[in-house]
Amino acid sequence: MTISIYHNPRCSKSRQALQILRDQGHEAVVIEYLVNPPNTETLDALCVAMGKEPLEITRTGEPLFKELGLSKNDTRTRQEWLNLLATNPKLIERPIVACGERAVLGRPPEDVLSILS
Repeated sequence: MTISIYHNPRCSKSRQALQILRDQGHEAVVIEYLVNPPNTETLDALCVAMGKEPLEITRTGEPLFKELGLSKNDTRTRQEWLNLLATNPKLIERPIVACGERAVLGRPPEDVLSILS
């Protein structure tokens, strides 16, 4: 089964998660999500696979979050959050590792091991 990682090479946690996959003998498809952002459908599927809402994979500490006037208490719909993440991929928490119908947020990086079992 193919393993994909939504990766930011500048992020140490993302690099660590990718290395963990490689150390376990898996070569993942690397998706640099800042270069090739996932669309709303892909983000929705990833959230469902992780059992998370879009706000839970949003980098709320990112300066862009405040610049856009966003709040953790926003009353935006799920679709509105997905649209925000798709148009502002810098706000997507990383790394996200997907395999089949399963996905996991690699925070901490060792959490990616759960996708392998």
